[in-house]
Amino acid sequence: MSNHYLSRFSSSSSSSSSSSSPSISSSLFSSFSLRLPAFLSLPLLCLSAALTLAGVATNAHAADSSAQAQLTHWEQAAGTSGNADRGMRLFTSTHGQEWSCASCHGKPPTQDAQHANTGKTIAPLAPAYNPKRFTVLAKSDKWFRRNCNDVLGRECTATEKADVLAYLINIK
Repeated sequence: MSNHYLSRFSSSSSSSSSSSSPSISSSLFSSFSLRLPAFLSLPLLCLSAALTLAGVATNAHAADSSAQAQLTHWEQAAGTSGNADRGMRLFTSTHGQEWSCASCHGKPPTQDAQHANTGKTIAPLAPAYNPKRFTVLAKSDKWFRRNCNDVLGRECTATEKADVLAYLINIK
């Protein structure tokens, strides 16, 4: 189907060209002399779309936010300001589970720490000690979801996220 479209578009654009210099559309398709079997058209189109989306997903992990912007986001979602004292209590308490946030991120979270289960090194969580923290909203949201489930046995509310961020931002 796309081969048919390309050959139709190529021939119509070259026949409609009245000047001797190639038009943009005809020069664009002049290198497409390869005709693919029809059964390859759809898979190649899907591959092209997947690679394009992968590029978009990769770019989504570029810095798109800041700790302060994320705090504002969660405060707006909660309808209340983040409270650093509540955030510290949430961060350091186990809430009936085996771990607290501090179990893996340290207390205070200002230097490298180790995951309580895997032993993997975790960079400082406080933005003043690690400027890469809380710079990608999607990444922060993913880790809030995972870690809140580990610590609370459920997802954090918007208020809890705002409180933890207020606590972490206030660590200087």
